[in-house]
Amino acid sequence: MKLFNILRNLPIDLGQEGMRSKTKGKIIARSLVPQAKEGQTALDLGCREGTQSKWLEKKGYKVTSIDIEKNYEKCLIVDCNKKLPFKTGSFNLVWCSEVVEHLENPGKSVKEMKRVLKPGGLLLVTTPNSRCWFYRILSLAGFKPKKIQNPDHKHFFGEKDVKSLFQDAKILGYFPYAIYKATIGRSLNFLTPTFVVIWRKS
Repeated sequence: MKLFNILRNLPIDLGQEGMRSKTKGKIIARSLVPQAKEGQTALDLGCREGTQSKWLEKKGYKVTSIDIEKNYEKCLIVDCNKKLPFKTGSFNLVWCSEVVEHLENPGKSVKEMKRVLKPGGLLLVTTPNSRCWFYRILSLAGFKPKKIQNPDHKHFFGEKDVKSLFQDAKILGYFPYAIYKATIGRSLNFLTPTFVVIWRKS
């Protein structure tokens, strides 16, 4: 597994740990975040060290940061596998990056994310694509995504899974993985290592 640890830290954007804070998937998702109007709110679900929370604050949002453990001083301890402790229609934006694959019941959790959004609110999610071509090749050699990815991952999504989980959502990705990285909306299941999901509440 030392080989995979080396690969994760190469400056090639396959959504791996070494590129976690600047992956193209996050860049795409960030580009879709509008500048906040006065009083608008955002939920950073799975805030980790608060990097995205701080970025959202600079965009003008009043941010609520939650995670299952406190690695950021403003973080509220919340188990996202359970009902979220917020009223229906609390937020203008819900940001959830590299989290849904860790959850016990993603379908139930996604319903909660949608519930706490205000009408017209935006849900932005990024999650790994476990059907990407390089995972397929590695699978032929016996290295399944479960063995290669973060050991905390409970789900290994392909495009069909994401479309089922986020019905009526727009899904984007990127290709290639170094230097110039184009945003793509087709051939996602084969090409992109990360799905970027955009869903707006009617």
